[in-house]
Amino acid sequence: MRVNRILLSSSLIVVALVLQVSVLARLHLPGAVPDLLLLTVLGLALVYGHVGGALVGFAAGLLADLAPPADHAAGRYALVLCVIGYLAGLVKPETGQVKSATGPMVVVVAAAIGSTLLYAGVGALVGDTAARHVGLGSLLFTAALYDLLLAPFVVPGVMALARRAENDPLAETASATSGDISSGWLSGGTGLRIGGRRNGLRVKAARARVARAGRIKGVKRL
Repeated sequence: MRVNRILLSSSLIVVALVLQVSVLARLHLPGAVPDLLLLTVLGLALVYGHVGGALVGFAAGLLADLAPPADHAAGRYALVLCVIGYLAGLVKPETGQVKSATGPMVVVVAAAIGSTLLYAGVGALVGDTAARHVGLGSLLFTAALYDLLLAPFVVPGVMALARRAENDPLAETASATSGDISSGWLSGGTGLRIGGRRNGLRVKAARARVARAGRIKGVKRL
């Protein structure tokens, strides 16, 4: 991974973990705890792809395994987030444009349910039956609900920061428009489409200038 990816990912992961442990975990909400760390991994995976998503997920999960008050075997959550980061990176948009909020919302719900099932499954293999006592059904429902409500405030911002760190032209286009990438993710990618039209007009204007220059040179040769 590039240095800018490592620095940005490390900073976001640390901030997300601190907020999750010190704030979200203390809200004592029924069922699951909103997984800010998972949403951060998803946002980075949707920009970095499956390889970057797997590496970021593994690092984030391992940090969560070692950070207090962890009460499970080290490496358990690292495995879960590594798999989730890899799978989320597979659905990275080829053009980098998120045209609607439907795709990311589906990814968030699937990741919340998948991570809960995978975490419970790994726990069952090592003899941890806590999920069975709490109720797996309620955990799945509350995990998907909390992460879905929190996602619009986390995933678009993480994706925007990742693209800026990559010096991605899409980030500059999105910031130049009124929507930016956050509102584009929520409103169906309006800002990105407008930016695409502007870029198309610029390309057409450049081609017209080249054509005029070619015609002028032809006249001079005659």
